[in-house]
Amino acid sequence: MKYKMLRQLKVIIYILLPLIGWGWVGVSCSDSDDEDSTDEYANWQQRNEAFFNTMEDSLRSNPNAWKKIKSFTKDATSAGNVTDYIYAHVLTEGSSTVSPMYTDTVRISYRGRLIPTASYPEGYVFDQTYTGSFSWQTTSVSDASVSGFVDGFTTALLYMHIGDRWRIYIPQQLGYKTSTGGNGVIPAYSTLTFDLALIDIATSDHQLPKWNAWQPLTAEDNPVILFLP
Repeated sequence: MKYKMLRQLKVIIYILLPLIGWGWVGVSCSDSDDEDSTDEYANWQQRNEAFFNTMEDSLRSNPNAWKKIKSFTKDATSAGNVTDYIYAHVLTEGSSTVSPMYTDTVRISYRGRLIPTASYPEGYVFDQTYTGSFSWQTTSVSDASVSGFVDGFTTALLYMHIGDRWRIYIPQQLGYKTSTGGNGVIPAYSTLTFDLALIDIATSDHQLPKWNAWQPLTAEDNPVILFLP
């Protein structure tokens, strides 16, 4: 009797073991599928276009704090497309009336982000000259030619005055377009958002004075990736 019961028990175990194994495999595959389905950049082009299209609503709701500026590369005599423009939310208005020219060198501070995503509700920071909250007194800076940036960034600089700090929104057509940027950090079709401060300007025959910001970031902390190749 005991022998018969042991044989029956073995048969049951042999039947159940594959089923248990299949259950484990099923759970594992399900977890993997869930992870794969969470794509931070799914439908990235469409999402970026939809995000940029909301800029006109922001301009209409508060025209005194927003600017709509046509790219310096576009025909100024026609209205053009919405993506011929950048939008700027004025965070600080400087007292200076001096703006840079295309051939000038500028001293700037900035933080660049992508549009908000599930993992980065304020937008992934792909480059910055400062960490934490911005401060005119302690920020690190970048000195560069106005002509050395993507079209939307250069456009903003040409209209800013020393002491201005803007949050600018650049459509992909005036950014990296259909290519990746920033050494692969910025996906193609990305709308670029920058908190941009214009600190100083130097003409082509002058140099900017030495910057003595408190605790400047190292080159490793501050990779300058906005320049066109």
